[in-house]
Amino acid sequence: MADKVKVFCIMFNNEDKREYSPGEVLSGHVVVEVSTGVSVQIKAVKISTRGCAQVCWGEGARKASSPSSAVIANTSSQCEQVEYFCISQTLKETSDGEEFISLDEGHYEFPFHVELTQTPLVTSFKGKYGSVCYEVTAVLQRPLNQDQTVNREFSVISHVDVNSPWLLSSVSTNNKKMIGCWIFTSGPISLNVNINRRGYCNGESIPIYAVIENFSSRLIVPKAAIYQIQTFMANGKTKSHTKLVASVRGNHIPSGCTDTWNGKTLKIPLVSASILNSSVIRVEYSLVVMAQIPGAKKLKVELPIVIGSIPYNGLDSRSSSLSSHFSMDMSWLALALPEVPEAPPNYADVVSEEEFELHSPSYSQSEELERQLGGPAFVYIQEFRFQPPPLYSEVSSHIWCLTLLTKHLTYSE
Repeated sequence: MADKVKVFCIMFNNEDKREYSPGEVLSGHVVVEVSTGVSVQIKAVKISTRGCAQVCWGEGARKASSPSSAVIANTSSQCEQVEYFCISQTLKETSDGEEFISLDEGHYEFPFHVELTQTPLVTSFKGKYGSVCYEVTAVLQRPLNQDQTVNREFSVISHVDVNSPWLLSSVSTNNKKMIGCWIFTSGPISLNVNINRRGYCNGESIPIYAVIENFSSRLIVPKAAIYQIQTFMANGKTKSHTKLVASVRGNHIPSGCTDTWNGKTLKIPLVSASILNSSVIRVEYSLVVMAQIPGAKKLKVELPIVIGSIPYNGLDSRSSSLSSHFSMDMSWLALALPEVPEAPPNYADVVSEEEFELHSPSYSQSEELERQLGGPAFVYIQEFRFQPPPLYSEVSSHIWCLTLLTKHLTYSE
């Protein structure tokens, strides 16, 4: 009886591993625990590891949720399935002449070891009208009872390196819209948007560079958003679903004004990586910058982006090699050059007007100084009042005169 089997489940050896890549090994064991005081007769313990993509939409059709689930189709539904691999293994079975194997009360583990196919796989995904799923199915075959089945899903990632040259290229676009109609037009609104690259990973922030000009008579509100576009294909037909994943709003722009975004950031949340290598499911992303206009249709531009899995390293291959070559050849320069000190602040920045008047020489003192300097003292004071001290190589007779003036003021106090 089925209740004699207390536990029947699948355990992975590395339960902390979140995702597997093509060619990696998935290992674990099937656990069977028999209740106390009874025994269970089995014919075999088998597993199958399978990966496939399923799509289905239409009236009366049930959305696919796992590779083992059946797709209910009718005349108004569109359904299609693609299998990527199916690997079957027998972990335990009867020998020749045996009708069954008896499992007495206790805990049993049947290990398995599966190497995923080396061929490119599609990243795990669950969407509006379909999914890409990978799972292990274990079957406990019973001679006198109905077979018992248990499933365990695992995630697969098809890595997308955002450091690829085509993902490091910048993307820019622009659009313009005239507000009003015929003779009642009030002026155009224009968007000019640029991003430095098109490949990003989860958790990164996209710096957006934009110029939004509002020459209309209305108050507009700029906004940036990231949309996920799910596309499902079956029987030559296509079904799409768009989902907002992140957004940021800018400041209101009055009539006749311009707003500039110098790297306004929009953070990417935890989302699925882009899927571009499946014949039935595509997952793409778009950065949309728009201007919301009261009483009119919004003006927007779209920039395609790719969500990858291998993070940006900060340098493309060409600049990285040039940078390393330059740093190697010029490393001696840092040791050869002396350290140049920063010039002190101007006198006017640290001395107030009151302090300056307090320490200014009196009229009689000025006459004596002018006689000694051979000219108006005010000329010398003004010349050096707002200047930083010169280098030693630039010492001249003016410095000597200023020194003399400073000593005279000190003695007179």
